[in-house]
This record gives sequence, structure tokens and C-alpha cells, in this order.
Amino acid sequence: MSPFNKGIETVEVTLRWDPSPADAPPHDLDLIAATYEERAPHGVPAYLVHFDSRSPDGTITLTRNSATGQGFGSDEVLTLELDRLADSLTRVVVGVAIQQRHGRLTFGDVARTVVEVKEGHTALARDELGSVASSTAASIAEFTRDSSGNWAFRKLSRGFDTDPDGFAAVMGNALP
Repeated sequence: MSPFNKGIETVEVTLRWDPSPADAPPHDLDLIAATYEERAPHGVPAYLVHFDSRSPDGTITLTRNSATGQGFGSDEVLTLELDRLADSLTRVVVGVAIQQRHGRLTFGDVARTVVEVKEGHTALARDELGSVASSTAASIAEFTRDSSGNWAFRKLSRGFDTDPDGFAAVMGNALP
């Protein structure tokens, strides 16, 4: 890694949304991170981090997990320590998926959804998911490691019409 250009090191991805109306089932949105190795940068991830898992080495953690969107502040918080990831991992994709337990629900059906990506106090991206309003899941961020070991960020807004399990299998597919 270059001593002059360290690239991105630690990133926090936050997600918040308004709870469903009192007469409706709860909205449950989840942040998901998929890691990819250099030899297989798309398709099946090396591992996933989501509501009931963590990275094997503790470099990607989900520190808050809401099933309703109730409460103050962020409902989901995902921290990625990119500078500590194994050298074999060269790509990380972060996405949001809506649980579909109570019938089909899209981002357009969930009030005030906001995803933010920050490195320290620096905002890298903010998205209200309007461009994927008819989707049930979306890839929202991509981090890639270059040959010097530096990580770079690219904002994504790629919608999918699938449940969280199906999304995990396709969220890191190559762009058409």
C-alpha cells in the first residue's frame, strides 16, 4: 500500500426507514455485505455478512439490526474495516433487502428510506432509493481493492426483484 495514498480504510453504512402504519405488518429491511476474492470477483461471494452472521475475522460487523424501523437514529449499521480484510478479498458489495414475510413490499412502499455511506465524517454517498422504488432489494455500494492494496468506493443503485436469499446470490453479479 502506498504511504501517500491510503485509499478508503474504514466505512460505516447506515440504513433507516419509517415504521409501517399501525394497521400493517412491520417493514423489515436488512443491510447485507458480500465479499469477493480476486479469482472470483462476481457471482457467489466468499462470505456474506447480514442480520444473523458476521465476517469470520471480525472486519465487517452489523452492530444494529432493527426488524421494524422504530426508534431514533439508524435502524441498521454496518461497519467495514477494509484495510484489515484478507489480501485475497478484492471486492465488497453492500446492499439492502426487504424481508418479504408479509407479501411483496418494495422500496416505494417503505416511507423515508435513507442509506448513507461514510468514511469517518466524510459522506461518500446518500440515497433514498427512489431510483429503485419498484425493487425489493438493491446493491448500493461497491468497494474494490487495486493492485497497490488501496480501496476505492463506487456508488451503485441497482435494483432487484427477489427475496433476501435470492438477492445474496445475485447482488454482486457483473454489471450488464
